[in-house]
This record gives sequence, C-alpha cells and structure tokens, in this order.
Amino acid sequence: MRRAVCPGSFDPIHNGHLEVIARAAGLFDEVIVGVSTNYAKKYRFTLEERIDMAQETLASLRGIVVEPVGEGLLAEYCRQRGVSAIVKGLRSSSDFDYELPMATMNRQLTGVETVFLPAESHYLHLSSTLIKEVFTLGGNVSEFVPRSVLKRLHPDGPVQERPGRG
Repeated sequence: MRRAVCPGSFDPIHNGHLEVIARAAGLFDEVIVGVSTNYAKKYRFTLEERIDMAQETLASLRGIVVEPVGEGLLAEYCRQRGVSAIVKGLRSSSDFDYELPMATMNRQLTGVETVFLPAESHYLHLSSTLIKEVFTLGGNVSEFVPRSVLKRLHPDGPVQERPGRG
C-alpha cells in the first residue's frame, strides 16, 4: 500500500488544505492527515477540535485517515506508520524555500520523500493565520473554510455563508 501523510496544524483547516489533500488522495492508496502541534504557536482550536473538523470535512473522501502526529520528528512518525511520502502544498516560492531543507532532512533521516503540490491559483492567498485574522476583525471567511470550521467559529449563531457556496 502506498501511504502518504499531509501534515499540518490545521488551525483551522481551510479549502486550500482540502484541495491538496483531495489531490493527494488521487495519488496514494491512503493519505493520513497528520494533525500536529507546534508549541511555539498559539492555537485558536484544541488538538481535538482540529482533528474533529478535519474528520467531519474529509469523511466523504475515500482513503483518508485523520490522526494526531504526536511528539517527535515527522520523519520518525512516517517510519513508524509505513509512510513513503510527505505531501506539502506550495503557494509560493517562499513556501518552497521553507520546505526544501526539511524535505532533504526527512529523506536523509528515514528515506521518506516529500511530494510538493502547487496550490490552485484561487487558494494561493489562503493561510490559517490570515483566515483567523480576517474572522477576528469581522470579515466573512465562509468561502474559504468548510462548514465544520464555520460551525466552530460561530458556535452561538447561524453560520453566514456566501450564496452559491456549500
């Protein structure tokens, strides 16, 4: 079985993530959406909430497993789980510059390869940080995130969505 991991903190998961994960599902027999915690980051959602949002959103896709990555090196997680590839979405050359040294180190540590998928042009601007900032300042993020995220962003009221978006 060809198994890959799409790692990330997914705080929150957004449509750019979903697009990369769906494309990865077409390339591999199984894709693990590995939800990680970077203790240097401040999170809006708990690890459990981030896992729940990803599971709810990805439930209809075949071959997708959502689980926490846990502590330690991603390369070691991949070795333990029998993962042959790490899939990373790239929005810009700065993403590539950031990801390349990690990809090389992961390959040297355990032999795991990294597959870079360029983001679709209409998702190039998306980041979880930007979505949280826009939402906090009163902006409508409904066209950028799945319903599972909107429900948690608006726990006490109706979810405002743009017309024509599901």
